[in-house]
Amino acid sequence: MTNPGISFEKIKDDMLKDNDFKTEYEKLKPRYEAIEQIIKIRKEQNITQSELAKRIGTQKSNISRLESGNYNPSLDFLSKIAESLGKSLSVQIK
Repeated sequence: MTNPGISFEKIKDDMLKDNDFKTEYEKLKPRYEAIEQIIKIRKEQNITQSELAKRIGTQKSNISRLESGNYNPSLDFLSKIAESLGKSLSVQIK
């Protein structure tokens, strides 16, 4: 069975041809990469958003907003999340 419509990757590739869009995309890329990693690790460990929130002493809604990209987390917040998942946070300036 074929999948009708256009793939997200095709749309993204087309939109990245626009220099203004590409500039904004690149600004947000590190945030979305971090979010993607958090979600992946949380799911691999079978941890719910509620459990993660409880571990770091925050509300589930904060985890939900983070994972949806509607929250710009501080480094301290990201560090707490990493630690609660048994990981460490590493930041690089290139």
